[in-house]
Amino acid sequence: MRPIGFSTGALAYADFARGLEMVHQHGLHVVELSALRQNELVPLLNAIPRLDLADFHYISVHAPSCFDPAWEAILCDRLRAEADRGWPIVVHPDAIYDFGLWRELGEAVCIENMDKRKPVGRTADELGSVFHQLPQATFCFDIGHARQVDLTMTEAYLILREFGSKLRQVHVSEVNSRSKHDALSYSSIVAFREVAQLIPEQVPLILETPVSESDIEAEIDKVREALPLDLQTMVA
Repeated sequence: MRPIGFSTGALAYADFARGLEMVHQHGLHVVELSALRQNELVPLLNAIPRLDLADFHYISVHAPSCFDPAWEAILCDRLRAEADRGWPIVVHPDAIYDFGLWRELGEAVCIENMDKRKPVGRTADELGSVFHQLPQATFCFDIGHARQVDLTMTEAYLILREFGSKLRQVHVSEVNSRSKHDALSYSSIVAFREVAQLIPEQVPLILETPVSESDIEAEIDKVREALPLDLQTMVA
């Protein structure tokens, strides 16, 4: 069975403590601690030593999706402790100003492919340029972003074929035309199955679907339907 968890930011906007509590309550062992806005990161990092994380088998941290360039060196320095823990640090490539700072974090840097709004990181070719600058970095495959960029899932296939050896985690949601995360629809479930066989069983799936606590289990069931381990057991 694939390891599945949630981004805290999907469950509780800008409230990592509440999001983590909801993940705990549902007995999940995978979590992404989200700090998508610059002002959220320091409170999150300061709180980590006090958080109840003992039951988690996989933990990642999502760095801010944009930040003041003058703060980039401080950001990378503050993330060093999490890198030393062996936690992946998910980074949007369009947010990077100084690749040299991020190279110092080595394989802890986990580059995410982008949605169609962004100027870089949307396709396999664009990601290749990013990984050329960060050769030790690993990869967070956002399947919803890949589908939004190319509804045929051809680009998703090319991305996974090219960078599957770097794959560390998968973001799962439906991404709408406004580049916002939604719960999975039937059409996204069918589309995601097209590349399910390229995602190894042990790679954690991080849900970014903004669902209520009462809908968490139903959304997990949809993700298991979208990314099954054995497509032959699925009924079309």
